Parts: sequence; C-alpha cells; structure tokens
Amino acid sequence: MKKMKIISTVLIAAFVFILSACGTSKTTGGSSDDKTLKVVTDAAYAPFEYLDKGKVVGFDVDFMNAVAKEAGLKIKIENVGWDPLFVELDKKTADIGMSAITINDERKQSYDFTRPYFLSTNKILVPKDSDIKSGADLKNNKTIAVQNATTGQEAVEGLLGKNNEKIKKFENNNLAIQEMKSGGADAVVADNTVIEQYVLNNPKDNFVVIEDSTAFAQEFYGLMLPKGSKLKADLDKAINTLMENGEYAKIYKKWFKVDPDLSKLPKE
Repeated sequence: MKKMKIISTVLIAAFVFILSACGTSKTTGGSSDDKTLKVVTDAAYAPFEYLDKGKVVGFDVDFMNAVAKEAGLKIKIENVGWDPLFVELDKKTADIGMSAITINDERKQSYDFTRPYFLSTNKILVPKDSDIKSGADLKNNKTIAVQNATTGQEAVEGLLGKNNEKIKKFENNNLAIQEMKSGGADAVVADNTVIEQYVLNNPKDNFVVIEDSTAFAQEFYGLMLPKGSKLKADLDKAINTLMENGEYAKIYKKWFKVDPDLSKLPKE
C-alpha cells in the first residue's frame, strides 16, 4: 500500500509537470515566449554602454530594450567584455551582441547582423597643443592608442600597416585614452561619438577631436547574432517600427541632443 501511494504521487506529479509544460509552450519566431534572451556587451563605451552604479546604461541599452519590447522578447543584458562577447556568440551561449558593433564583411562571415541602426566614423583624439591635424599626420612617427580588435585599430593599421610597433592596443577605449593622458601615446583613434563624449565630460583634460573623412570611412552599427539566428527577422521588423513611429529618434535625441538623419541609414 505504501509503495502504491508513492507511485501514485509520482504519477500525479509527472502529470502536473506535463500540464504545466504544455501551458507554457507557446512560441514566437521559433523561440519560447518565456525564454529570456541573453544580450552580451562591453560596458566601457560611453555613451553607448557603460556602468553607472553597477548598472549597464547608455544609448544601446535604451535602444535594445525598446527593440525587445516592440518584438515581444524578454532580455537580460550582461557585461562580459569585448573579446568574450564574440566568444559567447561563437559558442551560442548568448543570443545577441550589443556594443556599438560595426558591420563589416569580415564579421559577416561569422555572424549575422540586424539592419544598421547607427552611423559612425572613426576620429582622432589628441591634446589641444598637438601637431596632429589629420590622419596623414599619424604617420609622422606618432604613437597611437586604440581598442584592440575594433575598426579603430583597423583604420590605424590601414594608415601605418599591420603589426606596426607605433600602434598600442588596449582592452577598451578608456585604457587607450588613459595611455595618452599619461604621455604614452600621441593620439587615440576611436568612434567619433565615444571620444566626443569624453571631451564633453572631461574639459580639464584639454583634448580635442580631429575629423578626417578622407582617412576614415563611414561605419554602421548593428546588433550581432550567431550565424543562422532566427531572431533576425523579428529584430529587423522591430527596428523598422521604432524608426517609423519616432521612438528611435526620441532615444537618439536623449543621448546625443540632436535628431538622427535616418536617410543615411541603409535598411540592410
């Protein structure tokens, strides 16, 4: 009798589990409604993503949250660092990479991207009294600090050549800027918004931003996905809606104080 009671309890528990599972098996776009998607970032890239009292905030964060809400997705943003971000997507232990990631042909071989959501270009950060006035001036025996494995590094390597000893590579742009601040580099090359924000926030450093459109091409950011991700269609649709209904412009203006020029953003 005792044995039968135990078996009955187990069967009832199993039946309840099956009913519970059936009740939460709805899917949208091939993903469970109840699944929380893991979004990985490198929160050292103000104003796109950075830590404020231990919380990841920034333009990308507000944008990603708005995209997820529009697409009906649950997300959790985790600060893992720049290189680990790519590893997580490679291993498919994360669903989305969000970190002001430039869409380029090399990355497209290994990852999928959403439609572009931001236009950027690399610029040069230098001390106010610097004799560097253009990209060409970086070739004059100058030491340049960059964030490793970024298009800023690629841009400088395009000017000075790969493996040039005058290029110093750092884990993030904050460290690259600190290197110049301490006298270890003559310039930093990075995305315009990042270094412009730094100058705005740190006027006592007496740094200025140099633009050279002939040396640095335009770039577009996208959300990065594992190759073959089923999320792309839903994310693209949500991004298009945010751009059409004014929500994207609202987020953009909050962080950059100007309206975005959507005509410069290609749909793919």
